Amino acid sequence: MNAHPLDALEVALNEERRALLDHDVEALLRSTQAKLEALRAAERAGAAANDAPRVLALSELNHANGALLARRRREVNWALRHLGRLDADTTYDATGQSGAKPHSRLNVSV
Repeated sequence: MNAHPLDALEVALNEERRALLDHDVEALLRSTQAKLEALRAAERAGAAANDAPRVLALSELNHANGALLARRRREVNWALRHLGRLDADTTYDATGQSGAKPHSRLNVSV
């Protein structure tokens, strides 16, 4: 029996949120992969008119997860900057790939 793609998407989004809250990188990677697979399945299946409220709710959950992820990224970058380990000039393209490599800094006293 195949689950509805929106069910799989909801599970993946909830797992993604849990991973973000628990600071669990491995679970975050797994849930993100599951989310992408569920999105592809949902796109292939198409959406019925009565799915619109659920799609909107899942979209809002995805945006909330994105905001949480951005917060975590800022926290990590702040910590790394204050430890002198990373310059914060890294940028990302539309696919989420790093456009600029982070630079390690050496703290050298003269």
